[in-house]
Amino acid sequence: MIRIITIEREYGCGAAGIARELAERLSWKLWDQLLTQEIARFAHCDQSEVKRREERRDPLYYRLLKSFTLGSYEGNSSVYPVESVDADSIVKISKQVVGEAAAGGDCIIVGRGSQHFLRDRDDALRFFLYGSKEKKIRRLISEGRDEADAQMLVDTVDQERATFIRNYFHADWPNRALYHAMVNTDAGSETVIQAILSFLRGSD
Repeated sequence: MIRIITIEREYGCGAAGIARELAERLSWKLWDQLLTQEIARFAHCDQSEVKRREERRDPLYYRLLKSFTLGSYEGNSSVYPVESVDADSIVKISKQVVGEAAAGGDCIIVGRGSQHFLRDRDDALRFFLYGSKEKKIRRLISEGRDEADAQMLVDTVDQERATFIRNYFHADWPNRALYHAMVNTDAGSETVIQAILSFLRGSD
């Protein structure tokens, strides 16, 4: 029996709203912003810090600084390094939080590597949502972004996600073989929801 749905997505394709509506119809728990809250709680930091780093690899200057900082403490037991929140620590915490969410069952988990963390579970369906660049930009503008900002985000966020997946899971993004279905949200939210529900009914 399927008790978990993971949704990976392209930026701006409307996946957040689709996941929210799907969770309401199924009366399942939605782990989207709630995941960020839990990761921040475990990391003892503000949610804004997690949002800046989740599903992104640390920038080069930060990785170099971290390597230098960690190296400076080798062999020096009298000094303890300042705790920092970086992509490495967020991935470790994300794995724990996603695992706990999955253990509770009846849930929809959006992104954060959940499709990879849960790839071996027989009670999980994994979906990838995508859309045309034009409609993604239009959707972001309708949500209050200006056109230049929307264009920039569509061009860069998915590149960061691809780098993140390649770095931590050594896989392409999207890794087509990983998903039960890849659905184009240009067809409309209701069509996408019905497609996912159809997969869910067919798995019983």
